[in-house]
Amino acid sequence: MAHTDETSAARPDNSYVELAVEVFSMLADATRVRLILALRDGEQAVSELAAIVGKSPTVVSQHLAKLRLTRIVTTRHEGTRVFYRLVDEHAVNLVDESIKQAEHAIGTPHHHRVAAAQLD
Repeated sequence: MAHTDETSAARPDNSYVELAVEVFSMLADATRVRLILALRDGEQAVSELAAIVGKSPTVVSQHLAKLRLTRIVTTRHEGTRVFYRLVDEHAVNLVDESIKQAEHAIGTPHHHRVAAAQLD
C-alpha cells in the first residue's frame, strides 16, 4: 500500500527521522500514553491525572516533566496548581494510531467494526 505525501518531511532520508525516533521513545511507556489519552479532552491538574492513570502524583509529575521536555505537553499555573495540556494534536494522533495498530494483533480491530457498522 503506497502512501504519497507531498511534504519532504515524509521521506526516509529526512533529518527528522532521528527526532521522530525520540518521540516514539518518549511514547514507549504505558503511563505516558495514558496521560496523553487523558489530556486529549483538555487540560488537567496533576492530581486529576494521577487518579485517571492510577499512579501517585509524584510518578505522574515525573512523567509529565519528560513529556514537557520533549514539548508534547505544556503547563499553565493557577495559584499553586499546575495544569497540563497537550501542545497540539499530533501526540494523541500517534497514540490513537498505535492503539489501532495494536488492535490488529488481537483480531478484528474495534475501529474496523465501528466503520462497518456505520456503513450499514
